[in-house]
Amino acid sequence: MDAQQQNTQHDPPQDTRGSVDARPVLEAPDIARVLTRIAHEIVERAKGADDVVLLGIPTRGVFLARRLADKLAEITGRKIPVGSLDITMYRDDLRMKPARALGRTEIPVDGVDGRLVVLVDDVLFSGRTIRAALDALGDIGRPRAVQLAVLVDRGHRELPIRADYVGKNLPTSLRETVKVQLAEEDGRDTVLLGAKPASA
Repeated sequence: MDAQQQNTQHDPPQDTRGSVDARPVLEAPDIARVLTRIAHEIVERAKGADDVVLLGIPTRGVFLARRLADKLAEITGRKIPVGSLDITMYRDDLRMKPARALGRTEIPVDGVDGRLVVLVDDVLFSGRTIRAALDALGDIGRPRAVQLAVLVDRGHRELPIRADYVGKNLPTSLRETVKVQLAEEDGRDTVLLGAKPASA
């Protein structure tokens, strides 16, 4: 998740169920469908996903990676290695923001060397989070290739980064926020589009 969008991923989400400013753009059935589609796309592009490793970017990217791993297992009949990749110390805004709690980096037992690593995140925005993830991954091993899967691509890229697998392309203005809520963290599955608070 990018610095401008950090409240979507790293801060406790506000309850927007009663907000007139936020509207759902994806509900639970939609999220399940797009994850199934992404899983099939990964299998097709990777020709079976035999060497695929999924690494989720905390927090919600980790939950999405686990769900994708389950769907890939259903499709391929084999367990897909899944882990998490904390990028906190690789962010380029560390000096500009308050101290952050470190997340967890959990690399599957067989590592990432020579594997196809699919990074998984909830929202792709400026691209700075993914740049940090690539730096973090480079300190862990040397994959044969790295791909990116995101639930939502909201545009406004600041770096030359694009996702290989996208659940939903969602054109937004910089005056809008995209909030992903997942059952594992928030008690429900939804993607909300709303107006940025005046104080932001």
